[in-house]
Amino acid sequence: MTRVRQAVSDHRPKRTPSTAVDKDRISLLRAWVGTAACALLTACGGHDDAVVSAGSIAPEATASADSAKASDWRRLATPADRGRLRSWRGAWVNALAQADAREVARERALFDPDHALDQPLPPPGAYRCRTFKLGARSGTGLSFVGYAWFACRIVQNAGGETITLSKLNGSQRPVGTVYPDTDARGVFLGTMQLGDETRSMSYGRDTNRDMAGVMERIGPKRWRLVLPYPRFESILDVVELVPAP
Repeated sequence: MTRVRQAVSDHRPKRTPSTAVDKDRISLLRAWVGTAACALLTACGGHDDAVVSAGSIAPEATASADSAKASDWRRLATPADRGRLRSWRGAWVNALAQADAREVARERALFDPDHALDQPLPPPGAYRCRTFKLGARSGTGLSFVGYAWFACRIVQNAGGETITLSKLNGSQRPVGTVYPDTDARGVFLGTMQLGDETRSMSYGRDTNRDMAGVMERIGPKRWRLVLPYPRFESILDVVELVPAP
C-alpha cells in the first residue's frame, strides 16, 4: 500500500511557487506594455524625432497664422467701418444723385462706381493725390467739391501683402493701411490726421477719426480711394492717385 501511495503522489502535477508565477506575469506585462507603446508611436525609436519635428514646424505655422490674421481687414475693422464698407454702393448712388452732373461727366472713369480694373493696390512710390467730396450729409450746402493736388506716398509693408498710404500735406491727411481683398479692390483702414499734428492716431481709438474705404485701379497708373459716408461734410469722398512726376 505504501508503494502505491508513493507512486500516486509521484504522478501528481508539481506546483510552481507563487513567487515564480508572479515574476512570469510581471515579465509578460512589461513586454506587453512595451509593445503597445511602440505601436502607438509607430516605431520605438521615433518618439524623440517626432517631438523635435513638431517643435521645428510650430514657429513657422504660428508665423503663417499671424501673417494671415494681420492681412485680413475683416479681423481689424470696427463694426461701424464694416457697415460703411457694406454700404459703399448706396453711398455712390446717394452722392451721385446730389452731385453736379456736369462735373461728374468730366471724369467718367473716376466717378463710375463699376469702373474697377485688376491689380488694385498701387506700387510703392511718390504720388500726387486730390480729393473730391460728393453729396452733402446734411442735405444742404455744396454737393460737389474738388481740391487741388497734394503729395502722397505709398510704402510696402513687411511681408509684402499690405501697403501704407499717407497724405503728406494739407490740413486733412488720411493715413492708413490698404489690405488685399479681391482681384479688383483693396480695403483701406486708417485715420485722419489734422492740422499741425505730427503723428496719426491709432486706428480704432476714435470713431470720429477712423476711416474706411475701397482702393481701386481705374486706368494705367491711375487709382482711386473711395470713402463711403465719411464722418463729416460729404456722403462720399473720392481720392484720386497718380504717380508723381
